[in-house]
Amino acid sequence: MTTSLEKLALQVQLPAFAGSALPAEYDELLREGLGGVCYFGSNTADGPEAVAALSAAIRAANPRAVIAVDEEGGDVTRLHAVDGSPVLGPAALGAANDLELTRATGRAIGAELVATGINLDLGPVADVNTNPDNPVIGTRSFGSDPDLAAAHVAAWTMGLQEAGVAACAKHFPGHGDTAEDSHLALPTIDAPLETLAARELVPFAAVVEVGIASVMTSHIVVPAVDPELPGTLSAPVLDLLRERLGYDGVIVSDALDMAGASAGRGIPEAAVLSLAAGADLLCIGPEKPASLVRETQAAIVAAVHDGRLSRERLESAADRIAQLRRFDAQMADPTAPPAQLRQLDEAQLAGARAAITIEGELPDLKGAFVISVATAANIAVGEVPWGLPPDFTVTPGSGFSAAGVGPVIVQVRDAHRRPEIGELMARLVSIGLAPVVIEWGWPGPYDGPGPRICTRGYSRPGAAAVTELLRKAGWDR
Repeated sequence: MTTSLEKLALQVQLPAFAGSALPAEYDELLREGLGGVCYFGSNTADGPEAVAALSAAIRAANPRAVIAVDEEGGDVTRLHAVDGSPVLGPAALGAANDLELTRATGRAIGAELVATGINLDLGPVADVNTNPDNPVIGTRSFGSDPDLAAAHVAAWTMGLQEAGVAACAKHFPGHGDTAEDSHLALPTIDAPLETLAARELVPFAAVVEVGIASVMTSHIVVPAVDPELPGTLSAPVLDLLRERLGYDGVIVSDALDMAGASAGRGIPEAAVLSLAAGADLLCIGPEKPASLVRETQAAIVAAVHDGRLSRERLESAADRIAQLRRFDAQMADPTAPPAQLRQLDEAQLAGARAAITIEGELPDLKGAFVISVATAANIAVGEVPWGLPPDFTVTPGSGFSAAGVGPVIVQVRDAHRRPEIGELMARLVSIGLAPVVIEWGWPGPYDGPGPRICTRGYSRPGAAAVTELLRKAGWDR
């Protein structure tokens, strides 16, 4: 039986709705064949049991549906947006450099996703973070060395897929050497193909080798390959993945509502261009109305009728997406014995200790006062907890008094990218303080007045390891 164009145009879409209950309009789309749903913060806000119930409702409407989420560990967590991730993020894992720990971390995330009915994790990040000013990758990367990043990306992928969840390496062909956020702009990586092959493509080649289920595109321009279109919309860029790396799995677009993809052309047109370039499964973006899915469906059907998109390309995309269902068959009871869970917690804490670096000598921190500098996270991270519980939080540029408080600990994220934090540090020095800095972001250049503790991202085990360190220096909380 031939599948209708209208159904095919739904099968390739992965939109997201608002809230923790399945809207009637989305239930109808799923019953008609919608490819799946991607969870964001509002979908997971009510906790794991509510997420599992939502997944069950989606599967009842369409048993073949892909249910996806960004669960990278560390800073990027949708399931632990209230209390922080229970596992280390990529930069900390790369710094600890224990491949078995990285694989176990991927496996632990996979087990949790299985329990909530999710079968596609939009991770790991395979970007090599070679630009310390990168505003969107940073601690989401396993590191700045291609070979180290490749080894850990492959290990994390194997662990996740061993648990029965499809992995999705991102953001092809590599988003690490940028100083712009593709959510908001259209970054460019102006490097020759030889450099890309020796740096950006190395982790992607590694995950292709271990059988990754999917790879996500990036909304960046790579002039050496295509001087005009971003990777998500560029056939020459996606041909690097298919032809040069020999990848035949699912290509997932990054969210098409991002400025790097749809600015000036709109989401439905971006969807058509992405499919024509070789993408298979189209992320639309968070909290989208069903009417946008219908508009995108209509645009895809019209593009086939107009000859801009072949039916064969659409059928090929749908066939590849169907391959993701093989991971459903691997889903097993995720319950682990208490001893195994304790071992994982202990290993995460040990990894956090190994990832931390201290620049300078810590002073006596008895009675130390903790200040957090409020910094907005990028869109990928969102609003999640970070740092130790502060005595107070300041906004850079706001007034505060630290007179008479004794030692001061200042918590920051990506301080080297934020001149206003430097101004705050200068104010502390002016009143006779040399604060201990805890950098919870990417550890960029630092020439501050006091010692610095670099954590390489926030997680609950990371917070525990930092607390241990401060208490050894006399902190009495």
